[in-house]
Amino acid sequence: MTPQQQTEKVVENSSNETKETKNTKTYNKSYQRKQPNPKNFVWFKDLKQAFNENEKVQAARLNTDQKLDKEKKGWVRFTPLGGLDEIGGNCAVFETEDSAIIFDCGMSFPTEDMHGVDILIPDFTYLREIKHKLKGLIITHGHEDHIGAVPYLFKELQVPIYGTSLPLSMIENKFKEHKMLEYTSYFRSIKKRKQIKIGDFIVEWIHMTHSIIDASSIAIQTPAGTIFHTADFKIDHSPIDGYPADLQRIAYYGEKGVLAMFSDSTNSYKPGITPSESVVGPTFDRLFTESKGRVIMSTFSSNIHRVYQAIDYGVKHGRKVCIIGRSMEKNLDVAMNLGYIKLPKNIFIDAHEIGRYPDNEVLIVTTGSQGESMSALYRMAIDEHRHVKLKEGDQIVLSARAIPGNEPGVSELINYLMKKGAKVAYQDFSEIHVSGHAAQEEQKLMLRLVQPKFFLPVHGEYNHLLRHKKTAESIGINDRNIFIMQDGDQMEITQKRVRKVKTVKTGKIFIDNQINKEITDDIVVDRQKLANDGIVMIIAQVDSENKKLIGKPKVTSYGLVSDREDASFAREMEGILVEFLKHAKPYVFEKNRVFENEVRGVIRKHIFRKMKKYPTIVPTVFFQ
Repeated sequence: MTPQQQTEKVVENSSNETKETKNTKTYNKSYQRKQPNPKNFVWFKDLKQAFNENEKVQAARLNTDQKLDKEKKGWVRFTPLGGLDEIGGNCAVFETEDSAIIFDCGMSFPTEDMHGVDILIPDFTYLREIKHKLKGLIITHGHEDHIGAVPYLFKELQVPIYGTSLPLSMIENKFKEHKMLEYTSYFRSIKKRKQIKIGDFIVEWIHMTHSIIDASSIAIQTPAGTIFHTADFKIDHSPIDGYPADLQRIAYYGEKGVLAMFSDSTNSYKPGITPSESVVGPTFDRLFTESKGRVIMSTFSSNIHRVYQAIDYGVKHGRKVCIIGRSMEKNLDVAMNLGYIKLPKNIFIDAHEIGRYPDNEVLIVTTGSQGESMSALYRMAIDEHRHVKLKEGDQIVLSARAIPGNEPGVSELINYLMKKGAKVAYQDFSEIHVSGHAAQEEQKLMLRLVQPKFFLPVHGEYNHLLRHKKTAESIGINDRNIFIMQDGDQMEITQKRVRKVKTVKTGKIFIDNQINKEITDDIVVDRQKLANDGIVMIIAQVDSENKKLIGKPKVTSYGLVSDREDASFAREMEGILVEFLKHAKPYVFEKNRVFENEVRGVIRKHIFRKMKKYPTIVPTVFFQ
């Protein structure tokens, strides 16, 4: 190696050493820079002190008062108009000095003694009183008990309707039926996780799982503080569409501080958790495997995921699908058109095409799981359906539980189906139906996430609300901060307290769904009276001068005596008239109306003494 080459190598080595030294210094400097500064974190040599400090952290985390803005001096009032002390008919109002928003507007089912009544809707009297303050209608999801009364509200009051695409599309279908399509201009389709200012309120929709697609819980920022309403919910970690409840966003509000929480109490007696909607699928798979004939599945028309699972497994087993029932068809079309579910068109057949296929290649999805007398399944059961006649080998699947009060109707339906030779799967499998409402552990989780200062259970009968209260107490919510309400109770909420300020008028309006019109209270009362006590009609001619009957009176009665007793009953009524005429005072002959009222009273007293009934008495008298 030449001297020049040796010199170059020394320079190169020196250069490399300099680079390594620089790199080492840079690394050491970087390492030193990344070293945590003891002043920036807390650690303790004394374990007892560490324990005490962590106790303070836990207390601060669970102390909701520390999270709330004590500077807020405003108030908000909550008034339930339906949905308390009942299942269904959910409707409420949030109200400030200058603004009010309606929270859902649903229907409920009538009792058996409400003859000719199809649905019940809330009394809108209070909404009329505050119509100058109404800024919007908030829709949480598309179940009938939350949207079923919207068309009837809009016939009187029109306000913007805020909601996600599915419930708004379902309301649009209702507006079509009522010939009110012009009101779709009030629709406001929202984006979840985005806050919208509506009057004095800032409202946000948060994705929630339930027994219908695209349900939401609602966070409302008010002048008093943040209010959280779960609406109907369960916490499904493996939903059919892959969109679980947005627990992260709920926890975000809980961490910021929630003044008051309203929560679904429907399943408050059920321990544990409500199973996922996905557990129903394997039950359908088993039933399709075992069934050699037609399968007829019935569920709520709004339970799109249930319908989707039935169709999916039906297609898997080589069956064509026929959808029967107007509401079922409309809801499925809406869900497919909006992209909530994806199904090929060629799997569907019309009702008149069912006979072209072997029985083991047909799946019928229909309405009527609650035994409704006008539903498709009920008409099949009594041989009045135009296209489907039940026969032996048919497998009926009722994938729904009876709504409280509907049990007799469902039982009657099952009896009719079995008399036709069909097999009925109803409660034979524990997972043929799952609820859409949270059980106790899910209610606890929601309370833990939200950590409200005040808790007001809603959506359920009175005993459900009380049970939900006990669940809240079990996780440490002070019973003084839990309030049980009834429909019409107006609760004023501030940072410091909740108090009842007044009771507003509430009740139910009777609706004939065949003509979409209200039935007045007196008509329903008359129907009940006729059903319970019957009717007596009397037509008589009277000689007013001589106080005698002219010929025999015509007496007709219904619901009071049997047909074979009609003749003797008529003679009995004739005898009463004769006796009445003997002792009648002159003034009763002056006007027909006066005479008829007196006769009505005499006959009513006689029948009550003898039969303990108060029938409707309809006398018609002609003076000669």
